[in-house]
Amino acid sequence: MAANDETSGLIHPDDIEPGYIWDKAVPAPGHRNVDFEERVNFTRLHRYRLARLRAALAGTEMGAMLCFDSNNIRYMTSTVIGEWSRDKMTRFSLLTGNGDPYIWDFGSAAIHHRLNSPWLKTDHCRAGLLGMRGMVPPSAGLMRGHAEEIKAILDEEGVADQPVGVDYIEPPMLHELERAGITIVDGQQTMLDAREIKSQDELILLNQAAAMVDGTYHMIQEELKPGIRESDIVALANKMLYELGSDDVEAINAISGERCSPHPHNFTDRIFRPGDQAFFDIIQSFNGYRTCYYRTFAIGRATTVQEDAYKQARDWIDAAIELVKPGTMTDQIAAIWPKAEEFGFASEMEAFGLQFGHGLGLNLHERPVISRLVSFDHPLEIKEGMVFALETYCPATDGMSAARIEEEVIVTDSGCRVITLFPAEELPISNRY
Repeated sequence: MAANDETSGLIHPDDIEPGYIWDKAVPAPGHRNVDFEERVNFTRLHRYRLARLRAALAGTEMGAMLCFDSNNIRYMTSTVIGEWSRDKMTRFSLLTGNGDPYIWDFGSAAIHHRLNSPWLKTDHCRAGLLGMRGMVPPSAGLMRGHAEEIKAILDEEGVADQPVGVDYIEPPMLHELERAGITIVDGQQTMLDAREIKSQDELILLNQAAAMVDGTYHMIQEELKPGIRESDIVALANKMLYELGSDDVEAINAISGERCSPHPHNFTDRIFRPGDQAFFDIIQSFNGYRTCYYRTFAIGRATTVQEDAYKQARDWIDAAIELVKPGTMTDQIAAIWPKAEEFGFASEMEAFGLQFGHGLGLNLHERPVISRLVSFDHPLEIKEGMVFALETYCPATDGMSAARIEEEVIVTDSGCRVITLFPAEELPISNRY
């Protein structure tokens, strides 16, 4: 095991306690901390995430976790340098079962961490470069040098004879680690184990992120009218979200009219027309914690078949929310949703993501996953402290319109709380004629 007596001493029980207060509302207090009330305690958040990861690692045969995914790096080290770095494959972090996290970052960012991240040991903040997805070829030796550096740390911390978990990796770096004598295994599941239960501070950040989208949807409802384009709404929503404190507007799907069925998962410059049904998904983050939040509108007026599709999507999502509580299995929720063939698809693979549930946190898709494609063969238990989104989709019988609804829920000790609060009980009609 990665944990020994010394390691277990690194996992303090107080650090791993999530601190739920279910007899009070989870706050959405604003985008900054203040001196006159406690909002998010970031020091406590750092300790909780690291303790969760240490505990998850201790439950495996791995001696260390090596991460290249930006979200896993943030969970391990509480460092981030910007959305631009997400796909560059140059940052990485390491946690051994016996030690404290290491971070290799882009050039001077390592110096910034030494100066401004007191929860990290200064000599564990290092500059690193793997090649930025081949810009510097592997033959230059950067990967080999870092693999040997990692091996030296594993030797020093006494875990070199144990496998190292990796979340994802470039093949040349994998080969260099193996060349250095390191056994690489899948660490993705261990990271997901650590991240599936959120602390009270994480709940506050997720709720604040949802509150920002509540306000953005109010703006969208006012702006939806003929002559406005899908891309115009995307631009306005990006502006508003960043003004409200977002640190990453990852994507906004804007889909209307004949584009609603089948669902294309994107946006275009299509102009809204009277009578269109239009739906949107806002994916953004506050201090790294993400939203996935669909809402559907009719523009000016709605037809009977559009109303019917919306009601059906609402019924499916309400039935799912009713089942959410600790101990429920994901297959129980998936079973109440329609089969793919029942709403116009040839297979569950084609319909994947339409009747769907997925965990939320630093990543857009965490545990649990709820889907007819996978949940019957691999059911997962719903647990207190999970946060996930439930989303449904129903095409209208006119052959073009469709309704899409999504709610984010926090699993409490006895049920769940919905934190996506923009009204969605009935089909909203913007600028009614």
